[in-house]
Amino acid sequence: MRQADYKQIRALPLFSDMSEPHFQALMAGASLQHFLPHSVLITEGQSPEFLHVIVDGCVEMFGTHNGHETTIDIMQPGAAFILAEIIHDAVYLKSARTLGPAQLVLIPVQAVRDAFAHDAAFARAIISELVECYRGVVRSLKNEKLRTSAERLANWILHTDAKQGHQHFFEMIYDKQTLASSLGMTPENLSRNLALLTKYGVTSSGRDIAIKDPAALVKFAKPNPLIDG
Repeated sequence: MRQADYKQIRALPLFSDMSEPHFQALMAGASLQHFLPHSVLITEGQSPEFLHVIVDGCVEMFGTHNGHETTIDIMQPGAAFILAEIIHDAVYLKSARTLGPAQLVLIPVQAVRDAFAHDAAFARAIISELVECYRGVVRSLKNEKLRTSAERLANWILHTDAKQGHQHFFEMIYDKQTLASSLGMTPENLSRNLALLTKYGVTSSGRDIAIKDPAALVKFAKPNPLIDG
C-alpha cells in the first residue's frame, strides 16, 4: 500500500484515534485493490470476510428480492462498510458494487474484531459510526414516507449542491437510473419530476444539473434538518 493511501486511511474518523501499534496490527493484513466498474464487492446473504474502505470511486449498496432490485445508498471515498455485520458476525443484508473504477482497502474481519476488543478509541469510533448509520436509516425512512418523489428529488439536488459549495451547478457522479433507484422511483418518474422542477428553476442535461432559482427550489423542497441532516 502506498504511504499516501496509508495516511488517508489513518486520517479517517474510524481510525484516527487508534493507538499506532493497534492500527499497524489492523493494517498488517490489509490490501489495496483496484476494481473495474460494476464489480460486485459483497453479496447479501453471505458472511463478511473484509471491512471495505473506499479510497477512490463510488460504491452502490443495493438489495434484491423476487426479481426486483433497489439502490439503498451510494458510498463515496472515505466510507467504510459494513461494520454492523462484521462486529455482530452476521450475514450481509445488502450487496455492493462499484459504479465506476474504484480503489478500496480490504481489512480482514478478524483484525477488525481484534482491534475492537483491544483498542478503546477504535471501539468508540465504531459505536459512533453505528449510531450515525442508525440515524441515517431513520432520516431515509422519513424522507421516503413523508415526501413525494418530486420533493425527494428537490432535496437531493439542494443537498448535492450544498456539498459542492453552493455553486448552483454540478455534474452527477452516477447515471440517472442509479439516482432514480436511490430515491425510490422509476427512471420515467425521475424524468417527469425533473420536468416538474423546471417550474422551480431546475434544468438538466445529461448528468449536468443547474439551479436557476435557488429560493424557489427551497420553497418547494422545504428542507428539514431532522430529515436531511
